[in-house]
Amino acid sequence: MYAIIESGGKQYKISEGDIIKVEAMKGNVGDIVEIDKVLLLKKDEEVKVGSPVVSQAKIVGEIVEKGKDKKIVVFKYKRRKNYRKKRGHRQQYTILKINEIVC
Repeated sequence: MYAIIESGGKQYKISEGDIIKVEAMKGNVGDIVEIDKVLLLKKDEEVKVGSPVVSQAKIVGEIVEKGKDKKIVVFKYKRRKNYRKKRGHRQQYTILKINEIVC
């Protein structure tokens, strides 16, 4: 059994027991979260495709960790104009453990 969900503008293929890294979510470590945006659900040979989401399907998971990714350097410049900008960015993330797929 697996599902395709949407979280943070990205899509993930998950099954029970998976650990995934998603965009930052509200909540603290150890909290239980529910994701309602289930786009596709496959159980045995039965496939349910949502339009846009599968009704009455949700994912129950637990927040395992929260943190920041490696720094990405953003460097802008214009040649011959003495214009240079160097900035950094660290994207926040949440690691989820998928406990249950409810359909």
